Amino acid sequence: MSVLKAEKLEKTYFSNGMEVQALRGVDFSIEPGMLVSFIGPSGSGKTTLLNLIGALDKPTGGAINVAGTNIARLNRKQAARFRGENIGFVFQDFNLIPVLTVYENIEYPLVMIKSLPPAQRRKNVESLLEAVGMADQRDKYPDKISGGQKQRVAVARALVTHPRLVLADEPTANLDSKTAYMVIELMKKMKDELKTTFMFSTHDHKIVENADIIYTLEDGLITGVREAGRQK
Repeated sequence: MSVLKAEKLEKTYFSNGMEVQALRGVDFSIEPGMLVSFIGPSGSGKTTLLNLIGALDKPTGGAINVAGTNIARLNRKQAARFRGENIGFVFQDFNLIPVLTVYENIEYPLVMIKSLPPAQRRKNVESLLEAVGMADQRDKYPDKISGGQKQRVAVARALVTHPRLVLADEPTANLDSKTAYMVIELMKKMKDELKTTFMFSTHDHKIVENADIIYTLEDGLITGVREAGRQK
């Protein structure tokens, strides 16, 4: 069963009194446990698409099913609950809470969303600290660790609720090339270990080659798809 299926997905909005078609009938299907990339220039629709997949916005037309749920039909409260139970997010500017330690940042979604006993929360957090190589930094605050380490914490935080899907909008944009590759390799490792589907947007053609499936977006349309190095 597909973890994600989009059918004739459209999104239109108004900017400065003008109608903008951000997405113009997008169709695709993603199987569980894949590392999927959307590549395209600024304005191609990458961020709009991830916002729709993440139930942060509603499409103008078409359907989008995540884990068997047509999220376009959810109201605001239902969408928030669905995100908390099924979707993790990684941001290009990390979005860590500065007054919380590395450990506390990772734990935060469990405190806010999941009604887990403290012992189970601790087990989840500590296993991810080990998995992303940040156990020795657990008591540091975000301003005391590097950009690459911050993104490792962000990946762990996205995974701590055991989501079906993790969305990352330009997760390597603020990182140097070496660190960017390390973050993508971390995503690949966690994808294989946890069978979580990762989807990320990027404009970097070097980074994108690490994905299992690569979709090219241009002017709100999917203009190409590659799988395992093959053109389709």
